[in-house]
Amino acid sequence: MTTEGTASDPTMQKGLRRSLVAGSVGVFVHWFDWALYAYLATTIAKIFFPEQDGNAALLAVFAVFAVAFFVRPLGSVLFGYIGDKYGRKITLSIVIISMAVGTLLMGVLPSYDTIGILAPVLLVVARIIQGLAAGGEFGSAAAFLAEYSPPKRRGFGCSWIEFGSVLGFLAASFVVWLLHVALTDQQVLDWGWRIPFLITVPLAFVGLYIRMRIEDTPEFRMISELETVSSQPVREVFRRNGRQFAQTVGIETFMNSTFYVVLVYLITYQEEIVGLSGSQAALLSSVASLTAIGIIPLSGILSDRVGRKPVLLGAGVLLALAAVPLFLLMQQGTLSTGFAATFGLAAILALILGTHASTVAELFPTRTRQSGLSMGYSVAGAFFAGTIPYLNTWLIGLTGSDLVPAFVLVVIAGIGLVTVSTIPETRGRELLHESDKRATA
Repeated sequence: MTTEGTASDPTMQKGLRRSLVAGSVGVFVHWFDWALYAYLATTIAKIFFPEQDGNAALLAVFAVFAVAFFVRPLGSVLFGYIGDKYGRKITLSIVIISMAVGTLLMGVLPSYDTIGILAPVLLVVARIIQGLAAGGEFGSAAAFLAEYSPPKRRGFGCSWIEFGSVLGFLAASFVVWLLHVALTDQQVLDWGWRIPFLITVPLAFVGLYIRMRIEDTPEFRMISELETVSSQPVREVFRRNGRQFAQTVGIETFMNSTFYVVLVYLITYQEEIVGLSGSQAALLSSVASLTAIGIIPLSGILSDRVGRKPVLLGAGVLLALAAVPLFLLMQQGTLSTGFAATFGLAAILALILGTHASTVAELFPTRTRQSGLSMGYSVAGAFFAGTIPYLNTWLIGLTGSDLVPAFVLVVIAGIGLVTVSTIPETRGRELLHESDKRATA
């Protein structure tokens, strides 16, 4: 039994288009929220940690940033279980509501000057709510889009997850850039920083409306009809899909860590280390996002034609060879060299972004796909990607070397190359595995 034959009929095509919109719009809202915190890191440091010096306050802000990653695994277990047990649609709706609640709280928090130590405590609470929601977002969206996409176009279909995420980062960087252009530094510090967080709420409701109007995936409906839905999907991941889980952690460490250096940490690095102004750094961040947006779907298409492994291995080699030269170029301190370096890093990142989701989705059977993806992604984020901004800041202070982020990227590339070399080529693989067609204890 297979879903492949239904991929070309009009009903399926309409469902595919709707699923692409539903997956990407939710991810857009999610990552718009997430990116705002990183892009406003220096401002948040002054508002919630004013009694510490600049570097210590920035470390505190990035420590709070990392807290949200450490609670992601809890969210991944919860939402992975719900998604594999009751369907992808329900988790897609819940996570977007949860993220909106956390972001709204961010936007209305009193400052340290107003309520003292309670302000950073509430900041941590808001980030925990966002982190729990983030634990379910990727697994829900990746399973959903993989299962709705035709086998020959699955790489392209899944690439829209990261198209939506980078579009969210682009929107966030653009809004932060507008804040710096339209308001004085003092106005941004006094009240302007709240505006981006508050406008997320109506965006979230739009995403929720779209997600509630979609059907669940053909694969999940099929295992429901066959009565082979797993009763304990989280446990089954570790009992039967341990190798796939470990490979997912490795690939998602490769993707997430590169992502957070290029699209999150780089804006702070360009301000604090390279010496660019806040508006210039925000503009270069927009350049990075636009570059990635243009290449991500092409990377997905390329992976559909030549395979997932060649694209990911090529990206790993490019990252290992180009990271140090590109950071040296960036350190020239001009807008043009910053543009060239940022473009190069973003192009390499986009090759990974357009391919990773379809790769890991194809590793798992339908019964445990959302749990495996959610937990693997969250573990990678919690223990590696979430600590990248803090680690880079700390290591630069410890070693005095401004090239630390480049060397970190070389290590990340090594992790990616080793992991990808262990996986089979999954392009076009049937998503309904044998274990999905029969009851498994």
